[in-house]
Amino acid sequence: MIKVEKRLETPKYLLILTPIVSVLVALMFSAILLLVTGEDAARAMNTIFGGSLINWQEVLVNSVTLMILSIGVAVAFKMVVWNIGAAGQMMIGMICAAGVALFAPIALRDSIFLIPIMAVAAVIGGGLWALISGGAKAIWNVNEVITSLLLNYVALYILQFLVFGPWKGVTSSGFPQTDPFPAAAKIPAIFETGRLHYGLFVALAIIIIFYFLLNKSRWGYEIRVIGEGRNVARYGGMSLSKNIIIAMFISGGLAGLAGAIHVSALEGRLSPHMNTDIGYTAIIVVWLSRLHPLVIGIVSVFMGALLFAETNLPAAGIPSEIAKLLQGSILFFVIAGDFFSRYKVKYVKE
Repeated sequence: MIKVEKRLETPKYLLILTPIVSVLVALMFSAILLLVTGEDAARAMNTIFGGSLINWQEVLVNSVTLMILSIGVAVAFKMVVWNIGAAGQMMIGMICAAGVALFAPIALRDSIFLIPIMAVAAVIGGGLWALISGGAKAIWNVNEVITSLLLNYVALYILQFLVFGPWKGVTSSGFPQTDPFPAAAKIPAIFETGRLHYGLFVALAIIIIFYFLLNKSRWGYEIRVIGEGRNVARYGGMSLSKNIIIAMFISGGLAGLAGAIHVSALEGRLSPHMNTDIGYTAIIVVWLSRLHPLVIGIVSVFMGALLFAETNLPAAGIPSEIAKLLQGSILFFVIAGDFFSRYKVKYVKE
């Protein structure tokens, strides 16, 4: 008879080893599947990781968005509020930032304050969008997984409505996209060649700030206590509803900010073809990093390499789905590893 027991305390070595082993097992599993299907596993892995080293700027471009999104997701996950809506909140952030860039007063269009105003609008928009789920959770205890996931599709339809309809650009040559943003609305690149932009420093600052907020502040302490046991939090006089609303607003606000930085630095206009699925990749980053802000920075670079591989693999004659297979395998084995780190499986004789 197989018996499953919850560990009273997870050993620290398991917390460190589980994500590492999960990634290694996922790599082995993916390599075996590639061999079975007749693909060259060694060549595929070399293209993914070797190509990422050569094109490190593009890897970091993906990592910037992932870092900000993942910190936002981690804030909600820290108190066991499952915000699955980062993709939708990111889209709302893009829409809000684009609205400011396209329709700001003429005097503001050449101003250095345009990008900060876009960022503030995106944070507010993404935060309020997340509050739809957060408020329903806090007030009526509605399952936030379902509401936040469904709101992703609503956000996508709003974006599509705007770029196919009232915001469709007069210079878009019939394509569903807005007119280009003014120059003052575009975050510049760090180097003369490449797309790596100054949003990288914003992402690093957010990681450091939230490391201290989550680990050294009273608010961070309350979030940790609520996540570990809500009855204990209630006994300690902590407001669950207030903290859920605050955490969801911050989580959505950071996703909105990620969207603003992405659309400003990389796109320069709003279109329905932007990669917002990165919001789901952020969930993998958070699980791999075990919600630790500093580790999120490292894992984001690793996952940024896989995202870059999706576009790089076809050029080498390898299906881009291999990178998605690897991402999915990592998520599966990380969740499985998390189970075994929290529970002991024993065989008991009847």
